[in-house]
Amino acid sequence: MSRKEWIILIVLASLNFTHILDFMIMMPLGNYLMPHFHINAQFFSWIVASYPITACVSGLIAAFYVDRFDRKKVLMFAYSGFLIGTFCCGIAPDPVFLMAARILTGFFGGLIGAQVLSIIADSFPYEKRGRAMGTIFMAFSVASVFGVPFSLYLANRFSWHAPFIFIAILGVPIIVAILKFLPPIRSHLAPAGDNAGRYRPDVRKVVSEVFGNRSQLVALFLSGFLMMGHFLIIPFINPYMEFNMGFSKEATPMIYMVGGLCALVSSSIIGRLADKYGKFKVFSICLVFSVLPIFFITNMPIIPFYMVLFIFGFWFTFSTGRNIPAQAMISTVVDPAQRGQFMSFNSSFQQLYTGFASVIAGLIVVQDGQGRILHYNWVGYLSVTIVFGTLFLGRNLAKRMHLK
Repeated sequence: MSRKEWIILIVLASLNFTHILDFMIMMPLGNYLMPHFHINAQFFSWIVASYPITACVSGLIAAFYVDRFDRKKVLMFAYSGFLIGTFCCGIAPDPVFLMAARILTGFFGGLIGAQVLSIIADSFPYEKRGRAMGTIFMAFSVASVFGVPFSLYLANRFSWHAPFIFIAILGVPIIVAILKFLPPIRSHLAPAGDNAGRYRPDVRKVVSEVFGNRSQLVALFLSGFLMMGHFLIIPFINPYMEFNMGFSKEATPMIYMVGGLCALVSSSIIGRLADKYGKFKVFSICLVFSVLPIFFITNMPIIPFYMVLFIFGFWFTFSTGRNIPAQAMISTVVDPAQRGQFMSFNSSFQQLYTGFASVIAGLIVVQDGQGRILHYNWVGYLSVTIVFGTLFLGRNLAKRMHLK
């Protein structure tokens, strides 16, 4: 890749780091927030779900408009609002204010994911897209290796408010980098004079283009169910590890550090393998290996902590790995002129299904009198079923788009 392409990837990956960290940090804070605010697992799951559900709504609304604007400007607007919402989370005095702040953050955050993926798809040819997607998805790994453990250290050292303040401050230099290094992304726009200034979205036409296209519909459900299967078990990992397994708040950040480190090392490798051997083939292998640890995580006996770290490292590697070729395949179902529109739908589906996952998990699990999480294994069985089912969606999409 050229120097310019690497700069674009680094800027977008840095932005994605703060975006992902803001979403990720809510879930391991469950064992802080539930006792602090005296809320139960169900209310906590709604706080977690408020962000992705709102993000879904804003993303769907944006889908009718984003392709008439420079993608850089949309990204700047969304990221600025996202940082304001994150700062509001950091000063929340009660659970209602926190939920309202999460809704605000979700409104702007829902615009970010689609723009990042659209910029990647507009800036990199399909032959390089797997590697580019792998670099972007490394932000998830870095958030796990550094972001979550450091944020939990701040929560232990100061209070649960500190991680959100940290993210908001970290986002300021990233805004400067976007302004300086990210070029205008206008290749998808109509030429000047083609009535671009008088654009009026035809909602029925946009919806029919997406939901009337079988390939796009399969791609959306593939993306959504992958997220649902993954995030069913995420919100209650930390409470389960502390209240059921007996591991301390100081120990559990190691789960995210080790798991994220494994995914960080493997993401670039998996992206290269997907480009070389075929997206669907690599997706299938990663998916099969990713379902195995879910049984162990949600049915975990009393085992040494190093074995816990091994299981989570294995899971992070392949659960992150399956998304890299999946998103590369998904990006092929539309032409560049409609890519921002479709990626907004794609991002919205991901957010919606993530919100559903949190709510469903909150409805299944309960806490006993000692605070232990019960029925977590039921959540694991459901997660395995959904994730394995996406293999058939991926195969269908690969056949439709004639992908390897």
